[in-house]
Amino acid sequence: MKIGFLHSIIRKEEKYLLDEFRKRPGVEMKKIDDREQVFFLNGNNYDYDVVLERCVNHSRAVHALKIFNDNGIPTVNTPEVAEICGSKFLTTQALIKQGIPTPKCYLSFTPEAALDAMDKLGYPCVIKPTTGSWGRLISKVNDRDSAEAILEHKAILGSYHHSIFYIQEYIEKHGRDIRSFVVGDNCIAAIYRLSEHWITNTARGARTINCPVTDELNEISVRAAKAVGGGVVAIDLFETGDGLSVNEVNYTMEFRNSIDVTGINIPAKVVDYVLEVGRK
Repeated sequence: MKIGFLHSIIRKEEKYLLDEFRKRPGVEMKKIDDREQVFFLNGNNYDYDVVLERCVNHSRAVHALKIFNDNGIPTVNTPEVAEICGSKFLTTQALIKQGIPTPKCYLSFTPEAALDAMDKLGYPCVIKPTTGSWGRLISKVNDRDSAEAILEHKAILGSYHHSIFYIQEYIEKHGRDIRSFVVGDNCIAAIYRLSEHWITNTARGARTINCPVTDELNEISVRAAKAVGGGVVAIDLFETGDGLSVNEVNYTMEFRNSIDVTGINIPAKVVDYVLEVGRK
């Protein structure tokens, strides 16, 4: 089986995955550096049974996955999954459509409308760019004065990331949230992310401990994964008085801090799934 390994820089996650592929008999793997690719769109000269995407850049991932898929090569994940998960708006829409609990959310296109949305939602609330990761450019808005200041800054900054206003209900985490890992039809592991800060991303310094995969966590995680198209994804969840609520779904998931604490060989599970897709 010929595996295409689409990547940008090689981080710890990519090293773990590459090591797992090398352990598998009968697997020929070729690294595809997205920084060096020139795709000829009028011809198909791609000789892969399946491609695993591990790009850092969202736009590169979506475009490259689309090219491979259109040439009949299955990919993990699909371009549709990448596109949905790469947009907080599209992810929220997919979750709502499938009846999956998710925080209340407003979307608006002008600072004036965004301020009205925040007043309706109530303070504190959270404003995010629709595209982004690692907790960047996310603001907790504690009151109307803060809202006016943040919206003025976004209007002056003027980039695409600041032109769509995605405003979400603030959920009190009490120092932790949950990240679960879904591969195919199974939630294989989960972690608590612990932080005194309201942002609990591990990229921002959160600690991790194992989170037991209960029936409730497995069910909502798998449902959320299927809502965005399935494959290999990580689900970010809040614990609320009404049960678990899905915040985001991530399609090029990071797992370096989750292998030891969960005791699950996450890269091996991912490689098993990629090889299964390649055999179909």
